[in-house]
Amino acid sequence: MMNHAPPGLSSETTEKARLELNENPDTLHQDIQQVRDMIVTRPDIGFLRTDDEFILRFLRARKFDHAETFRLLAQYFQFRQQNLDMFQSFKVDDPSIKRALMDGFPGVLETPDQHGRKILILFASNWDQSRNSFIDILRAILLSLEVLIENPELQINGFTLIIDWSNFSFKQASKLTPNILKLAIEGLQDSFPARFGGIHFVNQPWYIHAMYTIIKPFLKDKTRKRIFLHGNNLNSLHQLIQPECLPSEFGGTLPPYDMGMWARTLLGPDYNDETEYTLTYDALHVRESCGGGGGEKDMMKRSQSTVEAAALRQMDRETSTPLLALD
Repeated sequence: MMNHAPPGLSSETTEKARLELNENPDTLHQDIQQVRDMIVTRPDIGFLRTDDEFILRFLRARKFDHAETFRLLAQYFQFRQQNLDMFQSFKVDDPSIKRALMDGFPGVLETPDQHGRKILILFASNWDQSRNSFIDILRAILLSLEVLIENPELQINGFTLIIDWSNFSFKQASKLTPNILKLAIEGLQDSFPARFGGIHFVNQPWYIHAMYTIIKPFLKDKTRKRIFLHGNNLNSLHQLIQPECLPSEFGGTLPPYDMGMWARTLLGPDYNDETEYTLTYDALHVRESCGGGGGEKDMMKRSQSTVEAAALRQMDRETSTPLLALD
């Protein structure tokens, strides 16, 4: 049973949860139990986690609307059932996930934005398609979100995403097929308990505008309203995210972003490019929060499983018709 006071929250965030998410510490247990009671209505889905802490993050993502919360919870596990290949060896030291993380997919800034949101960044041109498939990158992003969403503050404050399209070539863009983009939208928009306050495109070329037009029908109205196309106008970005929260690549006052920082955080302070670690992170069965002090040590304590041998079957998705033909 939950305590009356939500664990791991500052008084400021507790008040924000009350005002913005309709969270009431006095009725948390009843809210959680009402969602849990709905599980019997979907015997076709294996609900691998139903503990209080886990269900609470879904309630926060859907502002304590019980029906919408259960819909999201069911979609979370249904997405994993329907894409089993993506979630085999779903661990930090899986070679393909680790490679994507070390290439900066995603980048995670230490400094939150002015609303307390964790800032994720993607430098699209760093996508070396001979090293990482789009599915590898999507897996690394989903795994990173699994780690971050353990922090109750982030369940409430949410995330903001910046994608820098500088030097992203037409040839690279031609690999973004409708099937894999739809998969990414399903995984991030429809099946994950994260609140995204903004998705910012900067330095996007015309063919990214074209791609966005094609994927727009798959986006919820709420998602569309939170996508901002800044082009090369960093001033419009700064109106939404203060420069004090941003690295110099985005005209901010912070130092340039260290691309391998988030991977090193996940794999521990002793990680380097030449070392193969056997410590892993089992995202679905984690219990401790990774917010606050000692996060890296805590994460290593719960990283105990061994790597599974699993081949990622992605040919069908990645050989589909491209959004943008090269000829």
